[in-house]
Amino acid sequence: MSVADSLLAYSFAALLLTLTPGLDTALILRTSTVEGGKKAFQAALGIDTGCFIWGAVVAFGLGALLAASALAYDLLNWRGAVYLCWLGIQLILKPRSHFNSQEIAAPSASNWFLKGMLGNVLNPKMGIFYVSFLPQFIPAGHSPTIWTFLLVAIHVAIGTLWSLTLILASRYDAGLLKKPTFIRWMDRATGGVFMLFAAKLALSHR
Repeated sequence: MSVADSLLAYSFAALLLTLTPGLDTALILRTSTVEGGKKAFQAALGIDTGCFIWGAVVAFGLGALLAASALAYDLLNWRGAVYLCWLGIQLILKPRSHFNSQEIAAPSASNWFLKGMLGNVLNPKMGIFYVSFLPQFIPAGHSPTIWTFLLVAIHVAIGTLWSLTLILASRYDAGLLKKPTFIRWMDRATGGVFMLFAAKLALSHR
């Protein structure tokens, strides 16, 4: 896969994943509706910071692992493929009908940047997901560390634009994102993407 193909494929996948309602979406919508757009944007910046923290952890660990041996590379690929396949099956067979925003209720005096960052950093699934998902988009012969940061930056950029969209939409009507039909459809579509990338990851070689 060429550099351009890797970037396009990853950007599409990251966009779909970002649009899938989850805790981050619930946090932004709830904060924007109850606390206002300014605090919601602070929460979004906190989420972005959390992504970069996980990106740093994964980048240095992933770089060392991929440089160690071809066996380590293959094991990482298979582990990632199994994890993505499991996620895909869960999303397709058991799509959600709502996302839970009860966890994010907090008084208005909260530091929303810190809340957004900690909500991301303290979620180990983010690190597991990055380790499982990113390697297949790193072109052969390129630095895993640099490319991990680049891919995380793309994810953050898309996420920030989506957060701004949510903040603006909350001033009018963000009800579509809360509709069971929309959430189920997005879960199933995302599950299908996960299954495709799991197959691609399993078949890739160093």
